[in-house]
Amino acid sequence: MTLFAMVKRALVNVTGKPATLMYPATPAKQYEASRGHVVIAIEDCIYCGNCQRHCVSQAITVDRAERTWEIDRLRCIICGVCAEVCPKDCIFVEPDYHPSSTGPSVEFVEGPPEPPKEEKTETSGE
Repeated sequence: MTLFAMVKRALVNVTGKPATLMYPATPAKQYEASRGHVVIAIEDCIYCGNCQRHCVSQAITVDRAERTWEIDRLRCIICGVCAEVCPKDCIFVEPDYHPSSTGPSVEFVEGPPEPPKEEKTETSGE
């Protein structure tokens, strides 16, 4: 009996539609409360450090003296606490994702480019 159930399941899987979306071709459905990525309007930031102090995963670094604001996107859990505590409302969470890429995200340059090669011109000595 279990052999017939397994064969039936295998045939349904082979002939049926895929259970997942083909993501780059078919965009994913965006929900209202879905997480996306943290964005800052740096020109409005006063570098108070509230976002750094309240960051649960310690992903934000603010240096008031040098006036720099950095986020480690690999540590960020996109909880939105930094956006809630910001007194200037310059940090917010956008619910959309970056599109997928097919190539490397960083271009590697190994040195200055080669100078253009001079073309040899032939002169006829008549």
